[in-house]
Amino acid sequence: MTDFKVKDIGLAEEGRMLIDYAEKHMPVLMHLRKKYAKSQPLKGMRIAGCLHVTKETAVLVETLRAAGADVAWSGCNPLSTNDKVAAGLAANDVPVFAWHNLSNEEYYWCIEQTLKTEPTLTLDDGADLIFTLHNKHEELIPNLLGGSEETTTGVIRVRAMADDGALKYPIMAVNDADTKHLFDNVYGTGQSVFDGLLRASAILVAGKTVVIGGYGYCGRGMALRAKGLGADVIVTEVDPVRALQARMDGYQVMTMNEAAAKGDVFLTATGMKDVVTGEHMKLMRNGAIMGNAGHYNVEINEPDLLTLSKGKKRVRHALDEYETKDGRHLYLLGEGRLVNLAAAEGHPSEVMDLSFSSQLNAMIWLTKNGKDLKPAVYEFPKELDNETALAKLETMGIAIDEWTEEQKRYAKAYAEGT
Repeated sequence: MTDFKVKDIGLAEEGRMLIDYAEKHMPVLMHLRKKYAKSQPLKGMRIAGCLHVTKETAVLVETLRAAGADVAWSGCNPLSTNDKVAAGLAANDVPVFAWHNLSNEEYYWCIEQTLKTEPTLTLDDGADLIFTLHNKHEELIPNLLGGSEETTTGVIRVRAMADDGALKYPIMAVNDADTKHLFDNVYGTGQSVFDGLLRASAILVAGKTVVIGGYGYCGRGMALRAKGLGADVIVTEVDPVRALQARMDGYQVMTMNEAAAKGDVFLTATGMKDVVTGEHMKLMRNGAIMGNAGHYNVEINEPDLLTLSKGKKRVRHALDEYETKDGRHLYLLGEGRLVNLAAAEGHPSEVMDLSFSSQLNAMIWLTKNGKDLKPAVYEFPKELDNETALAKLETMGIAIDEWTEEQKRYAKAYAEGT
């Protein structure tokens, strides 16, 4: 058995069943596994991964290995690891360092273990691995051909590093791939956030007012699902274009100060701190529920909530009740962390099939091209996006049209007009 640290290796058999189940719902990634098991495009690569340890992630990890890479893995959130899946990976000789409910110190210890492999590629979700390399292990950076970033928060972070001249190796923004953000962020987040909300709270959504903080791709998905479940939806935004789009999509738009007194459920997905603060909590109705779908637990200000409260207790799985000093009861989902993973299982396998196929393609592209790239944030190649989308359509039994030769000529005939 290779080096690892998980909660209980005795859970490996259950973890293997979960991984096998996910494989059956990820046909594109499994097709790529079969294809690249022969050509071995990642042979000689050492990949350090920092991404939620779910059954879908396990399928990606084992596909990277099938393509020739050596892989070491840690989770990217203290509450998102599925201990059964982590054990299943460890039993398959994957150096995995992850367990549910890590302390902050343990979380970064796990990242450090993956860096002992002296990686040539990184695969990150939230950029904690990328930042740890820059902050504590600059000696490893010359080995790196590149890395990829999975989520909006992480892409914002690495772009800020690049703008500041601090980024020291090339990063591909996989989050910005169309086959990622148009599907994972919208449909995956939309469904899995409500999965987490319902598992943790068991409330009836129909007839309630749901406040969505942020109308990016994740916020749009959550608003769509809330509306579909029968809720009235309010959107809060700082971006005027997104706010206008939310209104045109049929939602009420107002400031969080206005929404605070109207909402029954508050869900954030902005990548920014202090979206919901104590000033908003003072205005909330008795029984209001708050949850966050952004990567870090800073969007809902829990210290403010504690200051307003005279008591706190865990009343259900992933649901804490705060009794305020003025006699109300407010609820926080998943300790303010990613509610879809802290209270549920994350995105469905079918949508992660797209995101993780793009991650695999990013690793292969960086292996081929990384040595010629400058430290910067790179867009996901459009041809790879199209390849992934076409493969997914094929697995769904869907065919689409192609341009004729005449149409191809017309597309370039700029002199033609009325």
